[in-house]
Amino acid sequence: MTSADLAVSILTREYPPTIYGGAGVHVAQLVPQLRRLASVEVHCTGEPRDGATAHAEDTPAGANAALRVFGADLSMAAALGTELGRVPDVIHSHTWYANLGGHLGGLLHDVAHVVTSHSLEPHRPWKAEQLGGGYALSSWAERTAYEAAAAVISVSAGMRADVLESYTDLDPDKVHVVRNGIDPEEFAPDHETDVVRRIGMDPEAPSVVFVGRITRQKGLIHLVRAAADLDPGTQLVLLAGAPDTPEIAAEFNEAFAELQSRRGNVVWVQEMLPRADVRQVLTHATVFACPSVYEPLGIVNLEAMACETAVVASAVGGIPEVVVDGETGRLVPYDPARADDPAYVTAFEEQFAATVNGLVRDPELARAYGVAGRDRCIAEFSWSKIAAETLEVYRRAIEVHRG
Repeated sequence: MTSADLAVSILTREYPPTIYGGAGVHVAQLVPQLRRLASVEVHCTGEPRDGATAHAEDTPAGANAALRVFGADLSMAAALGTELGRVPDVIHSHTWYANLGGHLGGLLHDVAHVVTSHSLEPHRPWKAEQLGGGYALSSWAERTAYEAAAAVISVSAGMRADVLESYTDLDPDKVHVVRNGIDPEEFAPDHETDVVRRIGMDPEAPSVVFVGRITRQKGLIHLVRAAADLDPGTQLVLLAGAPDTPEIAAEFNEAFAELQSRRGNVVWVQEMLPRADVRQVLTHATVFACPSVYEPLGIVNLEAMACETAVVASAVGGIPEVVVDGETGRLVPYDPARADDPAYVTAFEEQFAATVNGLVRDPELARAYGVAGRDRCIAEFSWSKIAAETLEVYRRAIEVHRG
């Protein structure tokens, strides 16, 4: 079978224009590249949109959110091949939100199912706050899909290790590393100042920027606490919204109010900015801060690096495979197993602040890290390379499925 003959169904929750996380960015960048190599249809959830078949998360009406996701998964499984005009050769699902649809579709049509591990439910216990009993359902759907899949794609070597640790019945030969990527043409330095001035950021002053959702995973609470120790002349710019739960929102609001009472130079943008606006903010940052406590790879670090911005990040998950300590930024050790130790967490926050201060005080070094970061993005993380590697996993998955 040649690439041109291959028919692929991509199942995802997020698809443009509705993207709120790294998995959505991944799919949005991967699909156009795959369409150059194969026939591809996309099934997503939410409102109708161009380029994909959308399935509403509205049944059973009034049910737990996870059950409504499953309703959309059933609709996806039933609609596979609609845009292709035939049954797909391979189904590729992204995150637990679409894994069940991929698993059922694979069984229904007797075709290979591939999953990409953007994150793992066993490593995100805080999701129980958001999903309630639905967390048990999301965990079941993920485990079922992974253990039955013809292939699992991990977005980093660290994520591959986590997959095999979490799902011990998986054959390691079925788990492949295909890293996330970046479009260095979309994310490139933008030295205009209209956006940064509009949000209240001073482009002439040193700044530390965070981009991400207000969630346990992203560790924003640690950055806000660490910011009390940042040099007084350093701006903290937070592009942060969409808290997972009211409890997380309340915790963050309290910490932010405490920070504001202790220092100025804090900008908080709660609405989601267009990607072009984010690009300009990243370009004007002295340091991009990524205090995640769990991160399979961290596309946002690649976005910052592509804008020639130095990164200070926690050394968790796949981040060390992106940020090279002492070359494109600095890494701060963090042990998720000690998250309940207040003294350890405080020490991490203090070290994070000290590391950021060290780079802000040495702008020439920060600039050198930024230039090296963009060079690394171009050399190692192109989406055309990732699409070709993904296609090779499809071929292997089809062989495995056929036995």
